Amino acid sequence: MSTSTPTTPAPADPARGGIWKRSRGFEPAVRLLFLNQLTINLGFYMLMPYLAAHLADGLGMAAWAVGLVLGARNLSQQGMFLVGGALADRLGFKPLIVAGCALRTVGFGALAFAQSLPVLIAASLATGLAGALFNPAVRACLAAEAGEQRRVEAFALFNIYYQAGILLGPLVGVALTGVSFRLTCLVAAVLFLGLTLVQLRHLPVSAGGGRPEPKDGAEDGTRGQFRTVLGNRTFWLFSLAMTGSYVLSFQVYLALPLAAGGSGVTTALFVVSALVALAGQLRITAWCAARLTRERSLVLGLALMGGAFLLLALLGRGAPALLLCAAVLAVANAVLYPYEMDTVVALSRGRWVATHYGLYNTVCGVGITLGNLGTGVLLDATGWTAVPWLALCAVGLGCAAAVALLGRGGRLRTE
Repeated sequence: MSTSTPTTPAPADPARGGIWKRSRGFEPAVRLLFLNQLTINLGFYMLMPYLAAHLADGLGMAAWAVGLVLGARNLSQQGMFLVGGALADRLGFKPLIVAGCALRTVGFGALAFAQSLPVLIAASLATGLAGALFNPAVRACLAAEAGEQRRVEAFALFNIYYQAGILLGPLVGVALTGVSFRLTCLVAAVLFLGLTLVQLRHLPVSAGGGRPEPKDGAEDGTRGQFRTVLGNRTFWLFSLAMTGSYVLSFQVYLALPLAAGGSGVTTALFVVSALVALAGQLRITAWCAARLTRERSLVLGLALMGGAFLLLALLGRGAPALLLCAAVLAVANAVLYPYEMDTVVALSRGRWVATHYGLYNTVCGVGITLGNLGTGVLLDATGWTAVPWLALCAVGLGCAAAVALLGRGGRLRTE
């Protein structure tokens, strides 16, 4: 494979149509998965940003209890991603997508009425487990239904719907929570119930397949499934190299809001991030596909992430610098996401794709936890000096170098 030509087919020119026209060019199952992710994020982000305030102010819970409830959701989701992906490959993608949405319906409905700590923890665990069930299945199903030739384009559109849900969710949530948090929970539960019924009826049973056909005498049992995935050394190296991108992206929720010190700037950070994705994703993906290999697109995205924090080291933490950092991070994510998701599929070589996605999410989830801990320690030790920003910049550049080495060694070439 020549390093001067793209390794994945280029998406169609964005000039031929906008988001809606491009979406209609896919099969109904793919369009339903776009709607699925928009609704998932809409329902999630209209509720979760306001849960901590409800627990602390509405129910009068101590800070440790609030942290326990929120941590339970994250633990159950991150800890069960691999299991969710493995089940999706075993049972088929549709059952896991439907089950996950149904479970989140129950979890959000329970949050509307929960008063005691045990019930709140159980509801939080249910919402997290739900994400672990449908998240790998949705991505694996999308990759299979879009096909190799249009996989990158499909994931670019998928990211637009993903970001649209993040943008709209808090806006709807703040209006509903102004009436009551219980109303917010019930509306979110109704959204997931509707999504469950729509997918139960309209998502084909055959969508995305499920268990792959054995290849070259490969084991098809559960032991063989996990041996194939856990023994994929190149996939492990890629996952570890990409973990830094999740640590850096998460700073929109951690370091940047802390640096902003005000709700107005914090809200603007999320708006800027979402608008960049909505307005630029298709053109950014088309530009990369026309000029760069898959590996070079990944390297560029990671380097841009590191550069975003270099801007803060140079410009300080004023509102303009923070918004510029958020915008560059959003551009970097738009560069990365379609090729990142495509590479996971490519490295799986069509074997146990959902299980690979589950393991990838687990590795990155652990990385986020450790990265946030390290960022917090740096902020406590050095304050708002250039040190934390330079450290985050180094993470991005280090990950870019790691992916470049994998690409140069031919490890990411799957043809």
